[in-house]
Amino acid sequence: MTDRSPPDEFADVNEAVSEEWESETTPYERIRHVVAHTYSPVSADSVADDARTAPKTARKHLNTLADEGFVETTPGEQGGTLYRRSPESLVVEQAADILEHVSTDELVTRIQEMREQLTEYRSEFGVDSPEELAVNQTNQALAESESLQDEIDPETIREWKTLRRNLAFANAALSIGNAEQFVDSDRRSTDDSVPA
Repeated sequence: MTDRSPPDEFADVNEAVSEEWESETTPYERIRHVVAHTYSPVSADSVADDARTAPKTARKHLNTLADEGFVETTPGEQGGTLYRRSPESLVVEQAADILEHVSTDELVTRIQEMREQLTEYRSEFGVDSPEELAVNQTNQALAESESLQDEIDPETIREWKTLRRNLAFANAALSIGNAEQFVDSDRRSTDDSVPA
């Protein structure tokens, strides 16, 4: 038998990582990070806890982020303000990510392909949306009609919804890409007209 002593207690890994995050970032950066992953309205106190900062500091930075359009505010039940990531900031982030990886020419091609796929879904199922398809299917099941269609695979409905969402993001990316070209063009023409 060997005489082994028990291993030293490990420090709480989560606490160590949190302390490192706190020491390497500003309160603003931590609050922005927390809100970037907040899709349901939460209080400033909740954001402050997650961001390891004071509620007063959290409110200050959350209000700045709201002014910038990154955060959306709603009144809470008790009269306080609740905060969450704004849908617009998500769209812009997704569009920027698409533009980083896909050229505008390729994006135009992909948008056309997605539109064609949506047209195929509409033709195949005789409805304009996956929600309408689900409602029709439910109504038919409730009526127990003899002309009951085959049950639609839930995966097909998910794919249709995802395709529609992806098309919306692709359209937003294309719009932003086109707008950026105009801004760059305007900037160059202004720079060209200014004598050196």
